[in-house]
Amino acid sequence: QVQLADSGGGLVQPGDSLSLSCTAAGRSLGAYVMGWFRQAPGKEREGVAAITWTGGVPFYANFVRGRFTISKDDDKSTMHLEMRNLGPDDTAVYYCAADSSAQSVMTGTANYRGQGTQVTVAS
Repeated sequence: QVQLADSGGGLVQPGDSLSLSCTAAGRSLGAYVMGWFRQAPGKEREGVAAITWTGGVPFYANFVRGRFTISKDDDKSTMHLEMRNLGPDDTAVYYCAADSSAQSVMTGTANYRGQGTQVTVAS
């Protein structure tokens, strides 16, 4: 079992930056991919970014490339998502997720996920 605790959401204005964090507990993360997916009201889940815990290989959805950066802190078993130049379309609940494959994380079907953190971008 992997327990995930995500945090860092909030209300920001268009063009602002925001950082999300996810701390994992439980099993060793070496074989896992961790990442984020989001879901806005009335919309399907969509993957945002993911990173392999071993090797730190990042994956990004096309719509965030260049604006978001995913990283990890091995010592703290924590993953971060730095989001820049946010816009209203980024408004959603963001979920931390972990699974053995990047595809599962990026499709929002991962075995493990956090409780979600709300990101609202509005002027």
